[in-house]
Amino acid sequence: MFVDAGEPELAAAGMSVGIMSASQGTYSPGQLQLDISQGARIASSAYRTPVPPPLSLVGDRVSGWRATRARASAAPQELTPGLLASSILGGAAYAASTGGSELLRAGPGGPPGVASRATSNPRSAYVLSADRTGHVAEVSTGEAVTLPARVGALARRHALVVADLTAGPQGIDQLRALLAHRPPSELVLAVQRLPAGERGQLLWLGAAGLPGTGRRALRRELTSATTQQRGLVSSIDIAPTALDWLGRPVPDEMRGRAIEGDGALDGARLRSFEARLRVVGPRRLPALGILLCAWAALLLAALALARARETRARAVRIGAVAVVWAPVAVLVPAPLAPAAGVEYALIAALCLGLGALSDLMLPWPRALLAPAVAAPLAIVLDSLAHTQLLVRSVLGPNPILGARFYGVGNELKSGLAVLVLAAVAAALFPSARHSRRRMLASVLGAGIVLAVIEGSARLGAGVGGVILVCAGTAVTAVMLAPGATTRRRALIALAAPVVGLVVLAAIDLATAHGSGHFTGSVLHARSAGDVRDILMRRYKAAWGELHNHAMPVATALAVAGSVWAIRAREKLLVPVGGDQLWLAALSGGLAAGVAGALVEDSGPVLLVVAVFVLDCVLSYLWAPPARGVSSTART
Repeated sequence: MFVDAGEPELAAAGMSVGIMSASQGTYSPGQLQLDISQGARIASSAYRTPVPPPLSLVGDRVSGWRATRARASAAPQELTPGLLASSILGGAAYAASTGGSELLRAGPGGPPGVASRATSNPRSAYVLSADRTGHVAEVSTGEAVTLPARVGALARRHALVVADLTAGPQGIDQLRALLAHRPPSELVLAVQRLPAGERGQLLWLGAAGLPGTGRRALRRELTSATTQQRGLVSSIDIAPTALDWLGRPVPDEMRGRAIEGDGALDGARLRSFEARLRVVGPRRLPALGILLCAWAALLLAALALARARETRARAVRIGAVAVVWAPVAVLVPAPLAPAAGVEYALIAALCLGLGALSDLMLPWPRALLAPAVAAPLAIVLDSLAHTQLLVRSVLGPNPILGARFYGVGNELKSGLAVLVLAAVAAALFPSARHSRRRMLASVLGAGIVLAVIEGSARLGAGVGGVILVCAGTAVTAVMLAPGATTRRRALIALAAPVVGLVVLAAIDLATAHGSGHFTGSVLHARSAGDVRDILMRRYKAAWGELHNHAMPVATALAVAGSVWAIRAREKLLVPVGGDQLWLAALSGGLAAGVAGALVEDSGPVLLVVAVFVLDCVLSYLWAPPARGVSSTART
């Protein structure tokens, strides 16, 4: 449903409140309603046309519905507009008045009911009441003052009623009237309506009647298994919530989950959370740019003010380690929600401070160990404690895009793999002092732990993360094994990601009841066609990312740099004396980036990030302290 109201108005009406992700990609009111009606959605760019065709209500039929169904059928996922109304015996009714928001409501005419409003376009509010054929069970139009009475009359005949509320304060009064006379058997869901032209990726959602919610003393913040974030739900959760309340089975085509209450309502916290989600994406690249500029300033100061080579080398080491501290440093300002400039300065200062402390406390080349341990640990603790630091940080999953709401985002997956493998090499340097068995055990152990963190539904929730970590770990292990690389070893390396996915599925089923990204899509796919659609969506998104802004140039530089590094690997490893474990670890890190580019929907981003972190690691290695160079390196 849609109403001209935000969190304060919905809470004042006695509703539980949450933030609703209204779109995946570009927002349009018409697509929002179609997504709600089908209980599933894909990125707007995945359709042949990003905006749905024009629709109109003629009698009890939606004109233009055939074109809408054809557009959905051509999409790389099974989408069924009108599935919600078709899943309810007798379909859905529609009540309208002047204005333009809608209320979804179910009453004694069937099992316990539902309510919700939707659409900033007055002419398209009826979309939610249309079934698969575009038919609306009953239409009622009239004056605004009669709307509550007409909705009540329709609810006695139909299990689901979609009511188009009047715009402005009068619509809020109508909502209050409907809530005041709501029987215990009804559920009401109210969605914020935006003025024409405003971006609607995030909208406010109110609920009355959910178990444990509805009365003022029991107002909750809303959540769902789709987002696994307190105070955040998705538009595709509305249809499953309605059907679950009505006691109807939820069709497999619906990908959303039932909305629930989670903790006492804190309006100020929710408004802060909503405001924060709007800025984390735009601040991501500037924050990194400021950090790199701070490193450059440190280098320039060292060159200008210090004559000693060691001072200049220290500046290089501090900056290189500072950059890989970023996944931890960004968590500090996340709950504070500071102004952009303050956040950029705080992140840069924290990273450089942690880089300097790591270089001071840990001998070269072991300073990489500190961020490699701290970053995965921070992610685990944040996830288990539900502190929502990662999702609020500039390196978090960026829920405003509507594709990911929790876990490790694509910008971190390959970078963490490179960092952890490099940390293993740093911990065991020089490798000549250790047996191959110990080195293999260390690499495999670190890879398994990181794969679980990046892939588990309760932690990183990244299928691609499991694949790329397993690929990078396998390549590292194969290169460490005695003797030449054989076909058998190559096959083992190729099979490692498959084994990782099997383990991930077992972990998801055991700990998350199959709600993970992998089991919820691949294992629950009903046919090979579903799996094909998943792959098509991912590769189409990856191809689109390749053409995004400066990504073509960044990708070309990453590929060219990787080719050069492979050819010059002996020269690059001079600071560590050509250490075998370092060669294997860096090769595994590059393999993780390549694997991520091939399996993730962000495609080239994974490779660019991996190469960037590898550059930081090599910069650190190429600035050893005068007394820190090993005897092997001197020779």
